[in-house]
Amino acid sequence: MIRKPAPSRSQAIPAWRLAARLLRRDWRSGELYLLAGALVLTVAAITAVGFFTDRIEAAMQRQGGELIAADLALDASAPLPERLADEATARGLTIARTLTFRSVIFAGERSQLVQVKAVDPGYPLRGELKLRASLTEPETAVGSGPEPGAVWVEPRLLHALKLAPGDSLRLGERTLPIERIIAYEPDRGGNFFQIAPRVMMALEDVDATGLVGAASRVRHRLLIAGDAETVADYTDWAAERLPPNAELIDARSARPEFESAVDRASRFLHLAALTTLLVAGAAMALASRRLVERQTDAVAVMRCLGAPRHLLTRVFALRLLFFGLTAGVLGVAVGWVAQFGLARLLADWFAGELPAAGSSAAWIGLGAGLVALAGFGLPPLLQLAEVPPLRVLRRDLGPPRVSVALSAGGALLALALLVVWHAGDTELAWKLLAGVGAAITALAALAAALVWLAHLAAGRARGTWRLGLAGLARRPGSAILTIVGLGLGILALLLLAVVRLDLLRAWQETLPEGAPNHFLINIQPHEVNPIEDFLAANRIESSGIYPMIRGRLQGIGGEPVEPEDYEDPRARRLAEREFNLSFAAVAQEDNAIIAGRWWNGPEAPDQFSVEEGIAETLGIELGDALRFWVAGREISAPVTSLRRVQWDSFNVNFFVIASPALLAQEPATYVTSFYLPAEREALAAELIERFPSVTLIDVGTLLEQVQGIIRQGIQAVEYVFLFTLAAGLLVMYAGIQASLAARRSEQAVLRALGAQRPQLLRALAVELTTAGLLAGLIASLFAELTGWLLARELFDLPFAFNPWLWLAGVLGSAVLVGAAGTLGTYAALIRPPLGALRQAG
Repeated sequence: MIRKPAPSRSQAIPAWRLAARLLRRDWRSGELYLLAGALVLTVAAITAVGFFTDRIEAAMQRQGGELIAADLALDASAPLPERLADEATARGLTIARTLTFRSVIFAGERSQLVQVKAVDPGYPLRGELKLRASLTEPETAVGSGPEPGAVWVEPRLLHALKLAPGDSLRLGERTLPIERIIAYEPDRGGNFFQIAPRVMMALEDVDATGLVGAASRVRHRLLIAGDAETVADYTDWAAERLPPNAELIDARSARPEFESAVDRASRFLHLAALTTLLVAGAAMALASRRLVERQTDAVAVMRCLGAPRHLLTRVFALRLLFFGLTAGVLGVAVGWVAQFGLARLLADWFAGELPAAGSSAAWIGLGAGLVALAGFGLPPLLQLAEVPPLRVLRRDLGPPRVSVALSAGGALLALALLVVWHAGDTELAWKLLAGVGAAITALAALAAALVWLAHLAAGRARGTWRLGLAGLARRPGSAILTIVGLGLGILALLLLAVVRLDLLRAWQETLPEGAPNHFLINIQPHEVNPIEDFLAANRIESSGIYPMIRGRLQGIGGEPVEPEDYEDPRARRLAEREFNLSFAAVAQEDNAIIAGRWWNGPEAPDQFSVEEGIAETLGIELGDALRFWVAGREISAPVTSLRRVQWDSFNVNFFVIASPALLAQEPATYVTSFYLPAEREALAAELIERFPSVTLIDVGTLLEQVQGIIRQGIQAVEYVFLFTLAAGLLVMYAGIQASLAARRSEQAVLRALGAQRPQLLRALAVELTTAGLLAGLIASLFAELTGWLLARELFDLPFAFNPWLWLAGVLGSAVLVGAAGTLGTYAALIRPPLGALRQAG
């Protein structure tokens, strides 16, 4: 009878059970602490940033909803289908309705064209109306519109018709008393270039006026508010059911100034999250490399006991999966708790409570952690299956050589997936990927060059300096990896400590104190010089007085412009409306030419310059001929330049500007903007009294909203970057620990050969301080370059050279790494060398 050999223990135990046992053993031995710290930090950072940014952006969106008095508005030129309102109510959303139309009011023998707005009792859903009982009394906030039987009006209507609160005006077939004066209307900022003053009335009174019929030109608006997720779901539902004459309007599209501020805030927040992800990934890669070194002996024993390579591969993959799920869940919990602390810190920065975050951030954080662990940690650990059994007898064989191609490929693939997935901005993702790839390659090349220079310096140095520099030269591969890891950590810290402040300060300065808060429109040509004299006499500096000409776009590049040809609602709206055109010999200071060339002087031939955003929306390219209908005739000229406009400067700006020869002969009105402090508001009334045909528009409240968004965005980014700070410190620690085992063995040999502890301690300080100095030099160079690229390419902000960055980066990192590394390795110096020599042998 032939007996079958008994199966080995490794074959008898399923791979998942063996993986679980090994994972418990490794955890008890402390070998997974560094990798666990890196993974928990990665997941916690991504999760907390996800929860945090969701809540911040929702709060910004909600606060921005004041620009449309709601979270979402459905605007149409005809009554909207009732099912749109019914569906919103069924979903638990709050609704309100408004009507706007132009009409003429009468006060005795006087008349005035006005913009009538009829609102129901629910208006406004976001923001507050601010009213005055008289022109001299302070304003008070109210949460709903006028009661039936009365109207509220703007101050300029009282000036124009010599009226006062309590007087009556006739609107159609109805005479209504003026009850209050409108000081601020939340959604007035969405379209402040309206020549007619506002009259607000109750929606219930509209039928009695007899002004609104089937053929009337009326804008119907359905306002909607609620929690962000429900509003987003409703938006998707309504977008497919809107009639052709309707469009969806949200806070971001209400005003380009507000959209620019929120977009920059969103970009900064995404950049903070991605920076945390990248730096924590570097920490995981270094921790995995250290784990490979410490697992080599155990794997060699398993190979001697008959464990095949394919079993070890499965075991390591399963062990990493179990570890990743456990640490990932812990990271999600940490991130969940952290976001409450951040939300509490930000509670005073937003009106009301921050909206609740959805659960998607938890799944995204857990998934991102597993992807990062697989990309950065799995390739080195899979190499453990290649450990030869002979390692048990010959310790000099060392750990298996990690495949550079496999490790780099896995890391880059994981990085690409995570960045594209997490960025929320394709342009930002690919620019960041290209920048990171180039930076890591350049970091490695520069680190290799510096290590080679250290090797040359070691040959000429003496004593402790020679011994310390030789430590870098003996392990060039390890030294390069350590310097690159340290460089990434220091780079993150520099971006936090210096470059971040420069970028955020530049962002804040895009809307400095003293930005224009008043607009003057409808200035007639003969009033331009007197108004300039009035402003100069009162020491008021304007942004310039510019001509404004109404024109309707007729054709682009030989093709007629038909609104129904555009799917994008904004493009359709632009194709339907008239443009405010202008002409100028010189480009404005806050306009940057990004394609083509600006014309030279007032005698330049006919041509147009177009703002880049509207060019993209309407499909306008350089060389296209634009046709406009202006003052009863058609004009045409090619587009010779595209401009990037700084909308949040609150200066006068235009989508389309022509060369003077093209439009200078057309009838035009003029427009300007200027800053008027609160204590000099009396000048506004004096200006209107001297120039009664000119319309003065106060956009101070809108300006305060945008400034508030910038301030809140900066504070949010400050806190989000704290996660990157923790990741940077972890990378530095992992870099110091990466070659700890080899350094302990070397120190034991040197101790056995007679080297004294003080001498080795000084040599160790020289080696680690030099590594920190080299890493700081590289990090400072790339921090300056990164800041410049971010300012120029992503945020369109100015960037200045900062000498403090180099001082903090080079000297600070040398001191920090030298001190931390020396203290961290000091324990190996005070131990007897015999134990380390036996372990090495």
